[in-house]
Amino acid sequence: MKFTRSTISQLFAMAALATSGVAFASGTHAGGHGDGGETAIGKPGVAAKAGRIITIEMSDNMRYTPSNIQVKQGETVRFVVKNVGQVKHELSLGTEKELLEHLEQMKKFPDMEHDEPGKVTLQPGKQGEIVWQFTKAGGVNFACLMPGHYEAGMKGAIKVGRK
Repeated sequence: MKFTRSTISQLFAMAALATSGVAFASGTHAGGHGDGGETAIGKPGVAAKAGRIITIEMSDNMRYTPSNIQVKQGETVRFVVKNVGQVKHELSLGTEKELLEHLEQMKKFPDMEHDEPGKVTLQPGKQGEIVWQFTKAGGVNFACLMPGHYEAGMKGAIKVGRK
């Protein structure tokens, strides 16, 4: 078969189209498959529907205050996250497995920027927020995945009680 410039262009176009289908099918990093953002730990919440505000402070002693939180299944919470330390910290919601997988990525790419509803990275003295709806009973973990912070104990837990 003789390949012309047109044939090669068509092959590239077909290859791009084929791989784009895979990308669309895989969904978003947070949940995927067109599920409205629902994950194993819940889904991004709507700020206007938040029934409670919980302030969490992150400090250089590699701790969150508070580090243990209780919510109810179905509840939407607005977390106001404050970095009261002198170094960059983050708060990432997830299952333990998700957090450990992301920790490995952060070790390879420590300056990774997050643009996901269940994560906030803050410079010293800054504050941000996460609005989250806890749709499933059980446990949700949170942690700082900056290199060395998780290993130093910067993690917490949210207990989601049944309705």
